Amino acid sequence: MPRFEPCRVEMVPVESRALRRNALRDPWRRALPVVLPPGYDAARHRRYPVIWVLAGFLGTGRMLLNRSMTVPALDERVARLVARGSMPPAILALPDCMTALGGSQYLDSPAVGAYETHVCDELVPLVDSHFRTIPRREARAVAGKSSGGYGALRLAMRRPDLFAAAASHSGDCYFEYCHVRDFPMAVNAIVEAGGVAKLLKKVRSTEKPKHEDQIAMMTVASARCYSPNPRSRDGYDLPFELPSGRIREDVVARWLEHDPVRMVERRQHARALAKLKLLFLDCGTRDQWALHLGLRVLAERLTRLGIRHEHHEFPDDHLSISYRMDVSLPKLGKALAREAS
Repeated sequence: MPRFEPCRVEMVPVESRALRRNALRDPWRRALPVVLPPGYDAARHRRYPVIWVLAGFLGTGRMLLNRSMTVPALDERVARLVARGSMPPAILALPDCMTALGGSQYLDSPAVGAYETHVCDELVPLVDSHFRTIPRREARAVAGKSSGGYGALRLAMRRPDLFAAAASHSGDCYFEYCHVRDFPMAVNAIVEAGGVAKLLKKVRSTEKPKHEDQIAMMTVASARCYSPNPRSRDGYDLPFELPSGRIREDVVARWLEHDPVRMVERRQHARALAKLKLLFLDCGTRDQWALHLGLRVLAERLTRLGIRHEHHEFPDDHLSISYRMDVSLPKLGKALAREAS
């Protein structure tokens, strides 16, 4: 049994106008887990900052509440950090942005759905209306790992009106490494399955798809996010020809527009990051998608642009690194704490 006061988790029902009639026919009724800090119910007049935590590809907010013998659930992690005095109390909101293809990258795409709008314009006001938050930008942060880390970076750049701090753990960046290198495996898997539709049927028929099939599904999901095309038969463009695998440079160029390494070069996005109280970036040095190299490229550009940030590397790979939140959550909490009342 824990020796500290636990957090309370509340499941908030969500009916999303933004997700109605989405292209993948994914549910528009969902549940939003909200982690309320120790003492929330007793301190009835206290208001709290909010940290939005975005799950990675194939993940949902609810999955962050899972625990194992060695890994605590996120609510337990927060309770422990608060009890130790490492982290000021804060509310955590854990959106469900899962899709039929595994993820949304937290953006608006006609081939996937309006997930940026869903998070920013539906869920943020919903949490502010239901809980004792401090409903101001200065008391709001966004964080995540992998695709969730990408989403945190993206939303911090695109919605500076909402977020004053951000943390990205192994977030997607420098797409030449983390995406383009997977194209040959994706081509092989799609051709072997007999096309995209048959590949997806194959993946969904098992709880443990083959690695190459999962990589191919991730590539298809990314194409729906980064290269939608309403004039295309399927509503999006793959970044390569089938069955040859010839790279379509024009489509890859559209993907690169969504790469944080390129996004930060746009003046409005650089200005947004420069306004943050904290920009925390980290990645393991054995990352399977070479995201540690992408992060170095991003950090170089942030430095050149004069954008304050923390860049950390640690000796691990891409998987099972939730322990790094023991580093980021206290930093985010302290960055927002002075807004607490």
